[in-house]
Amino acid sequence: MKNIISIFFFLSILGISIGFYLKSGDEILGNKIIGTSVTFMVFVFMPLFIYDRWKDKKLSDYTFSDENLKKMKAKSSKSNK
Repeated sequence: MKNIISIFFFLSILGISIGFYLKSGDEILGNKIIGTSVTFMVFVFMPLFIYDRWKDKKLSDYTFSDENLKKMKAKSSKSNK
């Protein structure tokens, strides 16, 4: 999965770069390539990237629940002593 994400990222960056290069000669074609690359990056690359980063994580570890607040208070009181 990480290889696919890396390939998609570099293809998007390459497409944007090629679009800016071609924009100096043919502005319409350059804008189409840039737009396609940005759209691909938003609708394909980013969801895959976010899914890959969050797939094995528990959301409760990142939220403020009573249990997590108690743990934080316990850690802060130990560090103050």
